[in-house]
This record gives sequence, C-alpha cells and structure tokens, in this order.
Amino acid sequence: RGTGPTTMQRFIYNIILILGILPATVQAAEPVRIWELAGLSNPESVVYDPAGEALYVSNVNGAADAKDGNGFISRVSPTGEMLELNWVTGLDAPKGLALHNGRLYVADIDSLVEIDIAGAVISNTWTDSNAQFLNDVTAAADGRVFVSDMVTNRIHVLDNGSFSVWLEDAALENPNGLHAENGQLIVGAWGVMTDGFATEVPGHLKTVNLEDKSINSLGSGSPVGNLDGVEPVGGDFYVTDWMAGKLYRIDRAGNATLLLELEQGMADHEYMENDSVIVLPMMNNNTLLGYRVR
Repeated sequence: RGTGPTTMQRFIYNIILILGILPATVQAAEPVRIWELAGLSNPESVVYDPAGEALYVSNVNGAADAKDGNGFISRVSPTGEMLELNWVTGLDAPKGLALHNGRLYVADIDSLVEIDIAGAVISNTWTDSNAQFLNDVTAAADGRVFVSDMVTNRIHVLDNGSFSVWLEDAALENPNGLHAENGQLIVGAWGVMTDGFATEVPGHLKTVNLEDKSINSLGSGSPVGNLDGVEPVGGDFYVTDWMAGKLYRIDRAGNATLLLELEQGMADHEYMENDSVIVLPMMNNNTLLGYRVR
C-alpha cells in the first residue's frame, strides 16, 4: 500500500478541485500502529540516530516555557523499547532535536544545547537572552544549525561557534518546524497567533532561501493547520498539526493529504525511511507511537 496518491490520482484530484467538488484536504488510508511506548514526560521531539541505532526523545516534563531544570532526553530503540529514560538530564524544557557530526542539538527555551552523543554529556550551550520560545532545530549540509523561535518570528543560526539571529520577519507566521535541504529551509508555520497559541488562520509550509533569505509559501499558501514537525518523504513532506492532532503528507505544490487523526499534542515526529515507520511524540499523552506507512 502506498503512502500517498499517485501522479495520476493527484492530476484527477486537482481537476476535481478546480471544479469545486472537494475541499483542499483529503483523507488517505491510515498508517498502521505497530508499537506504543508509555512512561515519557511531555515528549516534544524525536530524532533517529542510525549510527547509534537509537531514537532520542526530548521530554519537556512540565511547562513548555519553565526554566525548572526538569527536562531530559531519553534513548529509545527503533522498535519502541525504552533503553534509557534519563539519558541526559539537566535541561529546562527541551523541544526540537537535530543530529550533526556526533552531536545532538537541542532547543531549550532561550538556549541551543549541544550534547556529545558518545559521552552522553552536555558539551556546549549557547544562549540568547532575547529568545523566548526556541522550538525546532535542523542542520544544513554546510554544518550550520538553524533554530526557530516560534514567538518572536525569528530563526537563529549556529555558525562556526557563533549563535545569532539569522532572520526576523513577520512573514514567517510564527515558525515551528524546520527542515534544511537543497539550499533552503522548509518551515512549518503555526499561523499568526492571536491569543496565546490560538490562530484565526492556521499555518502552512513555507520556504526560506539560505542565500538571500527570501520567504515564499510552498504552493498556494492555503491554510493547513498549526504545523509542528516537518520530515521529508520522497519529494513530499510528512507534517504534524499539534493543535488538531493530525498527520499530513504535503506535496511540493502545497496539497495536503490527511493520513491520521489522533489527539491534540502530536508534536515533532521522525520518519525512518528504511523501515517506512513514522514515530510520533504525543506530548499531552506522554507516549511515543510507531506507525508503519507502507
């Protein structure tokens, strides 16, 4: 079973859209749950380390903006067994994760934390006192590490040991998820926040050029949801909607296909391509879910 519509199906679907018969989002066959891991503490992000054959999971363990020292990182097997609950501790409210060159980078409110994976220790921390809600992290091919600040409409960068604001623009529409590829950032916009995390118009995927920093919508810019995680799959993306608890597959034209609907709190996921498995952190349920998508 495929993970999304074929080229012909997309063609037919787009014709139907033009005729106004269907809404812009359709429902596809659901992925199949193959495992569930309980016992986590507000898991927000998960990343797979093929070298260590382990998933790393950030646990906020409390309020998402609280500097309480309660946050920690867990190690989990690719098949959903807990390897080490408190693998690295001493964080506040860790969220987005990215791997690069034997290091795990963690967004932690106003700091980017570097963890030496081999030693399982915090090896460096960069703090920006003006940052308010650092969220997702991605590493570009050139080694730069980018971090979204969802509240301030900023993207920070760690470049040659220097941590600074790389871009600030309201057009980012409260950026959450980040994925670096082919000279650009794919940004999961939450949508302009009106009251706390509420939005009148949900967000959609955007692109940011890494050279000139130009911002564009992916496709038409039609609203999709309060987007969180962004992971590539073929030429498309798996994207989560935190508020609605939905998983989408979004193509390069911005067309969103609904794959799965669970509970609120579906956060920053991982896709293990070799096994065709999506790993979903359910932040409000303290669980990690594995779904096969082929």
